[in-house]
Amino acid sequence: MWSQNYFAKPVLLLLCLVFSGTALAQDIQKQKEKRFRSTGYPLPRFVSLAKDKVYVRAGPTKKFPIKWVLQRKHLPVEIILEYETWRKIKDHEGQEGWVHHALLSGERTALVQGEDIVPIYKSVKNSEPLSEKDMVAYLKPFVLLSVEECENQWCYVKTLEKNTQFSGWIERKMIWGVYEDENFD
Repeated sequence: MWSQNYFAKPVLLLLCLVFSGTALAQDIQKQKEKRFRSTGYPLPRFVSLAKDKVYVRAGPTKKFPIKWVLQRKHLPVEIILEYETWRKIKDHEGQEGWVHHALLSGERTALVQGEDIVPIYKSVKNSEPLSEKDMVAYLKPFVLLSVEECENQWCYVKTLEKNTQFSGWIERKMIWGVYEDENFD
């Protein structure tokens, strides 16, 4: 007759292998995440270009070919990975590539998105509905903005255009460069 111990040992061994395999997979995932995390800053996060000309490469060294060139200082980009001194970024069109960290700035900027002009307002603090008398200006798509603070659905911004400078509150959903639930001042 077969004893219960005869079946218990293989089942126990199989369970140990499954749990150690799960732990091994989790350990590999942690090592992979650590490998692509050079700083203690959160990922993903928004930053901006520090230079007028930034080469975006296919990989995280100068040995990789240039995929394209970004030519607009202060343009917001999203860091999605880090590898030593290199950052994998995503632009407002969803294109991804690697840039050296020295070409990036921690300055928070945003880009007016969409195809229509967007109003900015003097104040959004009162409970009254906004009207044209509260409006500072209309901004065209792709205008660059410095983001000073965000709370709830609004962000206080300043235009970075040399010819015309405006500041005021803009709806968060109308800009690219700030997360939906991110509040800061």
